Amino acid sequence: MLTLSFRRHAPYPAPRRARLLDALEIYRQRRALARLDDHALQDIGITCQEAMAEARRPIWDISCR
Repeated sequence: MLTLSFRRHAPYPAPRRARLLDALEIYRQRRALARLDDHALQDIGITCQEAMAEARRPIWDISCR
């Protein structure tokens, strides 16, 4: 399954503002992913179903991988 993550992997919790900015960035990336056509999705190696599943995830559902 496709998982978007952001570059902040510190061992301590990020300040509230940083977490909000991370969540907004993930939201923006998921919206952009939903707008990609089949050719672009094929270029990055995911299916339309995987892209839509990722795009539908709620804003608070952010993986820290």
